[in-house]
Amino acid sequence: MKSLKCDLCDHVVESETFEEWMMALRPHYMEAHADVMSDSSRGKEEMEAWMTENRARFDAA
Repeated sequence: MKSLKCDLCDHVVESETFEEWMMALRPHYMEAHADVMSDSSRGKEEMEAWMTENRARFDAA
């Protein structure tokens, strides 16, 4: 089980896999970081880079 903080605040989520961590973190992002989630200026490449960075953070934890 890994414990990892949100990349935008100190909220911690625990999970076994990266995919589970992302699904568990989603409600937090929707509530606490709705502005980021609704930012339509973020392109596909930026979102893919964000996913890659977060997968690396999870794998390193």
